[in-house]
Amino acid sequence: QVQLVESGGGLVQAGGSLRLSCAASGRSFWRSTMAWFRQAPGKEREFVAGISWSGGSTYYLDSLKGRFTISRNNAANAVYLQMNSLKPEDTAVYYCAADYGRLTTIAKNDHNYDYWGQGTQVTVSS
Repeated sequence: QVQLVESGGGLVQAGGSLRLSCAASGRSFWRSTMAWFRQAPGKEREFVAGISWSGGSTYYLDSLKGRFTISRNNAANAVYLQMNSLKPEDTAVYYCAADYGRLTTIAKNDHNYDYWGQGTQVTVSS
């Protein structure tokens, strides 16, 4: 079993930055592809960014490239999402997820992920 706990969300003005963290416990963290998803009110959950087991491969939602950066520290059992130049449309609940079925391929479909955190709210004011 794996537990994922997100932190770092909050209220920020447009143009500001936040760094989300996801702490993992349980099953060998390094044996997973990790990702961040988000869900805004009234919208479907969407893929934000993903990272392979080693951190050597990353993938982003096209519209977020250049503003968001995903990283991981396997020694610390943690994955991070640095979010810069935030916009009101980035407002959502952000979830981290673990895919133990893949090491190098980053799935964009949430059905591929085995474990989820409880989410952390990010609110960007205009």
